[in-house]
Amino acid sequence: MIRKIFAAIVLAFVAAPLHAETLRQPPASETQVTLSFAPVVKKAAPAVVNVYAQRVEQRAPRRNPLFDDPIFRRFFGDALRRGGASAQSLGSGVIVDASGLVVTNNHVIDDMNQVKVALSDRREFPADILLRDPRSDLAILRIKGPKGAVFPVLQMGDSDAIQVGDLALAIGDPFGVGQTVTQGIISALARTETGISDYGFFIQTDAAINPGNSGGALVDVDGRLIGINAAIMSQSGGSVGIGFAIPVNMVKAVLATAVAGGKEVHRPWLGATLQNINRDIADSLGLDRPSGALVADVDPRGPAAAGGLKQGDVITAVDGKDVYDSGSVGYRLGAKPIGGVASLSVLRGGKKEIVPLKLLAAPENPPREQLTIGGSSPFSGATVVNISPATAEEYSIQNAAAGVAVIAVQDESPAALLGLQKGDVVLSLNGEKMGATRDLQRVAAQNPYVWRIQINRGGQTITSVVGG
Repeated sequence: MIRKIFAAIVLAFVAAPLHAETLRQPPASETQVTLSFAPVVKKAAPAVVNVYAQRVEQRAPRRNPLFDDPIFRRFFGDALRRGGASAQSLGSGVIVDASGLVVTNNHVIDDMNQVKVALSDRREFPADILLRDPRSDLAILRIKGPKGAVFPVLQMGDSDAIQVGDLALAIGDPFGVGQTVTQGIISALARTETGISDYGFFIQTDAAINPGNSGGALVDVDGRLIGINAAIMSQSGGSVGIGFAIPVNMVKAVLATAVAGGKEVHRPWLGATLQNINRDIADSLGLDRPSGALVADVDPRGPAAAGGLKQGDVITAVDGKDVYDSGSVGYRLGAKPIGGVASLSVLRGGKKEIVPLKLLAAPENPPREQLTIGGSSPFSGATVVNISPATAEEYSIQNAAAGVAVIAVQDESPAALLGLQKGDVVLSLNGEKMGATRDLQRVAAQNPYVWRIQINRGGQTITSVVGG
């Protein structure tokens, strides 16, 4: 309906002669006066919620002798007996199932253990966290409402069907002021160089998005969800017309895992290392443009090798949908469920080929054997796992077939002071190769005068010497 109204107004202005006398004429029809997105908002807004999250850590308070005074205890005892620390977060979410399933951004509830949602009609309910998926920056909640409660739902659209220039509305709770609607267009598609998440393939919009909009809805003019607002590009912290939303087709993949009772999203394993194509690489390959993803290496154990993908191939499409770089390939595969077969369109020696790819989960071989290093070594406070196809995929570790991967570093720990980062791979300590997490734990328990450390960071080997 809105499309027809908008088209009618454009047609009326194009068809009319542009002179002063015509511009002073009253509107000829109601459609020339009443262009409004109100019907779309009325349909979509009830399913957009505010998400309030907090982390509460209980700790025993120190005993205060004033508690022995019955008068003091009467007035202040209950408040002062409670010990703990808390942190809070504010964002938005979208109800996608009448039973109360809510999609939001993972960064809205990251490190939080208590969540509450507020509906547009001001009802408030606690919610359980069903699934966190940091790689896509999505999370799924379930509203703990009354038995048999039916919640308003926002119908999901198809993010592959939208086009640059389409009208779009952003609905959320910016700065905590209350539910707000902003309007704009789809400014760009398939934005991959954003650094927002591992699956960077974002919808860009100029609809105003501000802090607090995270997790809210980006809808089309038919009132269907096409994306989850996730981030803005801004130097001031406010909207400058460059916002990014996670495509709804990725949301569908994460939601399917939560509905099935899964706690972790398993995605298809390519089993190959990809490289973006620049102008020089395109010229050397005889390509007319720098587009697609170059296969730099193929794991002989993976589905890519089994399907016949070769080093030097250029992937140009997945299941007939064009890809422009390695991030595009990751998104196209990441949005697919485990099982079945995908078709990779590749250029090989100037000829087009189709490579079948079985959609299999990466194997966890060897087992991860997760450990947090203690003691007083430079590695104390680092959480590490064994390198396997599964852990390399999960933590986006590339070009590391051996070693021990760092997956977390405690703040202000010796490991943090050393400069260790999530994604680093410890290759050797004092000349001894690190084949497993227990090797690192054993060597870290020693107390040498000097630590000779070799790590792989982003494909580069770094060697350093630290005093014991």
